[in-house]
Amino acid sequence: MKRPEGKLGVVLALAGLASVIGVAATGATVARAERRRRAYTPDEVRDRLHRRYAEATADEGCEGDPLRTEQS
Repeated sequence: MKRPEGKLGVVLALAGLASVIGVAATGATVARAERRRRAYTPDEVRDRLHRRYAEATADEGCEGDPLRTEQS
């Protein structure tokens, strides 16, 4: 198969280069987000989850923990 020449070849080369740059940029963004997420200590994660749960149940008017059931 022959390699495209002229303007078509340049356009295809630029499209290929743009796709490689896009993949690299996406990878960098994902890695940055992962580093931020892992920067929390277990205690910080637990505190954030408890705070979010308290806010969610206060908004909905729920009482107690829906995952725990009282046994008679």
